[in-house]
Amino acid sequence: MADRKGGGQAGGVGAKIATYLEMTSPDQLRPADPVAGLALEPVAATNPLVRRLHDRIAMPHGWSSLAWSPRRWAEWLATAGWHWVVRVDGQDAGLVSMEERGEGEVAIAVFGLVPEFVGRGYGGYALTLAVRKAWNLPITPPARRIWLHTSTADHPHALPNYRRRGFRPYRTEIEPA
Repeated sequence: MADRKGGGQAGGVGAKIATYLEMTSPDQLRPADPVAGLALEPVAATNPLVRRLHDRIAMPHGWSSLAWSPRRWAEWLATAGWHWVVRVDGQDAGLVSMEERGEGEVAIAVFGLVPEFVGRGYGGYALTLAVRKAWNLPITPPARRIWLHTSTADHPHALPNYRRRGFRPYRTEIEPA
């Protein structure tokens, strides 16, 4: 996950602070209020929409994955097992991608909204739906830990949203540019 993000200025010139967060039980989820018209719809990794939405989400934050070669992108798609488009009233509003990391661990590798849907009250409920999906993925053994990370290069509402939903920080790192 850390290789997908980049940029930022916190923690020194060109550095960023990455915060890793986790949930170890489904009952730790503190759901946001439902938002009418918001849904997660599954999409195949081979659908070009996955890359298009990823890039629109990543662009304002300078994620390093924007510079991935087609080969590197294909390699990542082969490991990220599940993708959903966040839709609001039928419009593409964001993307959720998850990876199984073995031993019941699930990484939310991509979670975000495209710029025109940011700051409109969709993130909390979209994350609620994503976390519910993560806990119910068809993996063996069943999910026992859901984790993700964010950084100071991401939207300033990202970390507070993750914490409000019940994610707990377990590690922080200062990463050079």
